[in-house]
Amino acid sequence: MSSGRYSFRPTTKVKKTRSTNYLGGGGGGGGRLRMADDREVLREIWDSKLPVSFALAEEEVYTVKPPEPYYLMVPRLLYFPLVTDKVRRHFAQHVNPEIANNEMWLEYNGQPIKWHVYFNLNHPIGLWFDLFSDGILPWSISIHFDKFPEQNVCRCPCKDAIRSQFMSVLKEADALKHKGQVINSMQEKDHNQLWLGFQNDKFDQFWGVNKRLMESPAGEGFRNIPIRCYTPEKFAMQRLVKPVDDANNSWTSLHDALIEFFPDFDASKVRILIHGIEPPLNSPIQWLSEHLSYPDNFLHVVILPTNFSSVPS
Repeated sequence: MSSGRYSFRPTTKVKKTRSTNYLGGGGGGGGRLRMADDREVLREIWDSKLPVSFALAEEEVYTVKPPEPYYLMVPRLLYFPLVTDKVRRHFAQHVNPEIANNEMWLEYNGQPIKWHVYFNLNHPIGLWFDLFSDGILPWSISIHFDKFPEQNVCRCPCKDAIRSQFMSVLKEADALKHKGQVINSMQEKDHNQLWLGFQNDKFDQFWGVNKRLMESPAGEGFRNIPIRCYTPEKFAMQRLVKPVDDANNSWTSLHDALIEFFPDFDASKVRILIHGIEPPLNSPIQWLSEHLSYPDNFLHVVILPTNFSSVPS
């Protein structure tokens, strides 16, 4: 599967699933059936990767011969601090020894790359790419060891800090979906399995537990959908979105959900991206939440103007 912003669009698959499993009309089900369990979609999302070219910033090259770029296929779902250990080792020997042990930071198009949205919200690699990149692959990122941008980027002292934030967001998502009852009923070994499966990019290990967080009563869905919307101007907008429109006894669509964020929403003026995919706007938000949420169990939706050009902030 190609890993760019616009290349993977399973429109046909989504339409087929929607017509046969989402809104089926007969019997006493009131037009709502259980969401389809499309494991192949989960796997496609999990396996999606981005080719990245890391290069040491010219002003920090200390050796006579500058280092070659370091190329890496990075999972869209992870955070940069979880995938850059090899990158650091590759470049650390080419900088001034006085800064070689400094915390490494990344830059794209003249702006620092955050592994977080705010200081308490993790920022997945794919979300950053969809929101700010120009879509050109491989994605070219500059590496720095000097002049850490304290005012723009949160330091990442250790992977335990990422785990703590990841689990915090996961608990928030379950509070929205199940009043926190599922995550709180799990044992510590289940939490560890979730984290290790995510950190080590192990699909079966992660989903062996995460499937419990995606369960809901047939025809009802979650209490609320954990969803955040992002534009180049504003990060992490969040609203309460119900999976079912009780007035019409039908599943809430992605279009309906976006109107909760943007009352004057005009689909002709924007592009909607989730994992680089442009989903049909009539897709049920419940199905999207079950299948296209990030591992933190939030559905992260990027909204770009049709004339968008990359300007990170």
